[in-house]
Amino acid sequence: MEVFLGILIPFAGTTLGAACVLFMKNTLGVSIHRALAGFAAGVMVAASIWSLLIPSIEQSEHLGIFSFLPAFVGFWIGVLFLLALDDLIPHLHVGSNEAEGLKSKLNRTTMMVLAVTLHNIPEGMAVGVMYAGFLAGNTQITAASALALSIGIAIQNFPEGAIISMPLKAEGVSKGKAFLGGVLSGVVEPIGAVLTILISQRIIPLLPYLLSFAAGAMLYVVVEELIPEMSQGKHSNIGAVFFAVGFSLMMVLDVALG
Repeated sequence: MEVFLGILIPFAGTTLGAACVLFMKNTLGVSIHRALAGFAAGVMVAASIWSLLIPSIEQSEHLGIFSFLPAFVGFWIGVLFLLALDDLIPHLHVGSNEAEGLKSKLNRTTMMVLAVTLHNIPEGMAVGVMYAGFLAGNTQITAASALALSIGIAIQNFPEGAIISMPLKAEGVSKGKAFLGGVLSGVVEPIGAVLTILISQRIIPLLPYLLSFAAGAMLYVVVEELIPEMSQGKHSNIGAVFFAVGFSLMMVLDVALG
């Protein structure tokens, strides 16, 4: 039950954020959107370091001076995996008029949902691999540290849910469908978490690689999508400040609960 709830927490964050479209009349302002993107980026960077990369290296200490190797290899596989998905899956980032990925006849709304879904994949995997380590009895991954990651991702998923549902409404989509679009963008997280747990239980020795894989995938999303969103236009310092807020919050959560 503890693991089940932990897996659902990030999805709950996305759903609550998407629900903003049901109660807010106006669309997100540029500054608010930039602040939310910066906050999400800060949380993801801190989670990648404290919850994923550092545990990956610590679990490879038996390799001596090569303890960095699993983290290095897994990190790059994660980056290349997201790069491949980015090139293959048709998607459209909020505020952009040019679709990315393979050419398709999907409508604008669907591709906007796919854009957020794409970067929710590594977040679901990150939660899954943490709980897989806990279930495997890994002493360096506790229930508290796994919960800290789930809560951190849920916090940054709240603005992400709003970032997708509010622009959908601005595109002319009804409130109900905009809310559903935001919710659907987060469904991939619990699915990805469960699949990762099932896979990890069979290949526990590869846990350090899986941890760093999730970190690489998450950092790819931060650099490729969130940082450009928080930095474009005037007053980009707003995004930078909220990046620091998100980073410090996730750092505190991980150290305090982990």
